[in-house]
This record gives sequence, C-alpha cells and structure tokens, in this order.
Amino acid sequence: MADPATGAIRSGRPRVASRAELERIGFALFERQGFEETTVDDIAAAAGIGRRTFFRYFASKNDLVWGEFEEQLSRLQILLDEVPADVPMMDAIRHAVIEFNRFDSHVVPWHRRRMELILRVPALRADSTLRYTSWQKLITQFIAARTGRPADGPVPRLAGNLALTTSVTAYELWLEDSSADLTELLDTLFTRLAGAFRDIPELPTGTPA
Repeated sequence: MADPATGAIRSGRPRVASRAELERIGFALFERQGFEETTVDDIAAAAGIGRRTFFRYFASKNDLVWGEFEEQLSRLQILLDEVPADVPMMDAIRHAVIEFNRFDSHVVPWHRRRMELILRVPALRADSTLRYTSWQKLITQFIAARTGRPADGPVPRLAGNLALTTSVTAYELWLEDSSADLTELLDTLFTRLAGAFRDIPELPTGTPA
C-alpha cells in the first residue's frame, strides 16, 4: 500500500496493481513536487512498478489526472437518456449535469484536487480541449434531438458551447471558495442559462428524433 504522506510503497507490502491506487500515488507526488516536475518514472518508482506496467493503466501522466473520464461520459449519456421527455430541454440538461457532478462527501476533497490540477495546470488545460469537446458533443446531440435541428446547426452548437462554459465557470467558483457547494453553483448557473433558451421550440413529446 502507498504511504499517503509520501506516495511511496511501504516495505513488505504488495506492489500497486490498480488504477485507483496509482492515481493516489500520482496525486501525492503532484502535491509535493508539482505536476510538471513529476515524471512517469517517479510515479512508477513510488508505486513499485516499472514504466511498462504504468502504461498498462494510463497512456500518459495527463490521463492519470483525468481518471476514468470516458466511462464517466457514458454515465452522462445515460443520465440524459433517462430524463423524461416532458421535462423541458434545458431543465433536462441542468438535472443531468447536476447529477453527473454529485459526489459523496468523502469523494469531494479528492475531486477538488483533481479539478484544481485540470483547471490550473497549463499543460492540463491545453490537454482538456479534446475531452471537453467530447462532453460538449453529448449535450449538443441531446439538444439537436430535442429540437429536431442538425447537431452542427447554430442553436445546438451555441447551447452546447454555453453549457460547457457554464460548467467550467461553476467549477472555477467552487475551487475559489472552499465553503461553496458545487451542485448549488451548477443549479444556479444552469437555471440562468435556461432562460436564454426558453423560447426555442422542441419536438412534441413522442416525436421520433
């Protein structure tokens, strides 16, 4: 097991063999040494494994920070699909995004550390573009299906872009205030965003997309 204070493997314990444990070790090293200064070799050594083993779990140091992002995107898609068709489009997005970002209390400090890295480390901010685009694409496609418009049309694209900006803004405010509640920030900001799209007509309930 990794020593949470140092990120190193304690003597006599098994070597790390899980993504979650590698994340914990990596985050401990990032906090102590800095993200840019920590190498894959540092993380592998602290975990008691080789570079090749590290790359079985993560394609890069950046991927370690993002964790199981692709799996989480699948969860967001499920949340959008599960919203009843009679719920207004922007309310549906607000409910899904809030639920997507709801975490048990013991996970919140860990998630805060992850998002501090993603939003504040320049190398990770640059890396976020493709991942955020995947998130935005789900929202854009949902809006396109609800409105009967093409996903590359002005309204779905605008709403998708604004939904992403709204989420990032909520996270920035949350990181700036340790007493803030993330779900409350998301609820407030997405409620305001919804007002700008109230007059966008949707397909009647039950209409095939």
